[in-house]
Amino acid sequence: MAKIKKKIRIIKIDADKCNGCRTCEVMCSSFHANPPYSSNNPARSRIQIVTNRLKDIWLPVMAGEYTESECMGRNKYVIDGKEYDECDSCRASCPARDLFKEPDSGLPLKCDMCEHEDEPICVKWCLVHALTYEEREEEREETETPQPNEMEVGLQALASKHGLQKVMDIVNRMAKKG
Repeated sequence: MAKIKKKIRIIKIDADKCNGCRTCEVMCSSFHANPPYSSNNPARSRIQIVTNRLKDIWLPVMAGEYTESECMGRNKYVIDGKEYDECDSCRASCPARDLFKEPDSGLPLKCDMCEHEDEPICVKWCLVHALTYEEREEEREETETPQPNEMEVGLQALASKHGLQKVMDIVNRMAKKG
């Protein structure tokens, strides 16, 4: 197989710098509103601050892939004397929690690194520099299996929740209104 160069975009998180201001959540939800910046609902943010205020823990977590099943991981980690639950740093949208699900439809959310922007909005607005952005190129093997797109994942989530026939009926009804 041929090797291809792929641009890798990374957001590095320094949890020790995070003070829980939640500016990243507010700006992400505003940027992803339709039209952009027309509303603000942090529940729609693709970054969430997982917190335990009594232990002074603030952990920014970005939305990752959707998974249909709940994992079995319930381990605890101690980092710099602070205890973290394994779910706290998990990026998946899963049945075990409502984190990273669109509040109205229940569709999974995923961080898109604010495509078409120089750097993600959450990084631009992080005043304490807990979030930093890196970009690099890597050579990878070209894959033949295409990855499902965002619409496919969303439709699959709706079909799993409400049934395929109900989703098809609604899409047909919408197409007729057209």
